[in-house]
Amino acid sequence: MKVNGTIILLAENTTLLNFLKAQSFDINTIAVERNGEIIPRSAYKNVILYDEDTLEIVRFVGGG
Repeated sequence: MKVNGTIILLAENTTLLNFLKAQSFDINTIAVERNGEIIPRSAYKNVILYDEDTLEIVRFVGGG
């Protein structure tokens, strides 16, 4: 699987939510695009990731 341009090997298929937790992402401060489609946060627990997937994960940054 490719995540933000970096290849990551999945030991087994997993949900997006479990993957994000395992990678220590704060799901409240990110947006995720899988294979060109933005995934709603409410769907993270239902989306299964596969080795051929491409994820783009962006963090929200506050400032002013």
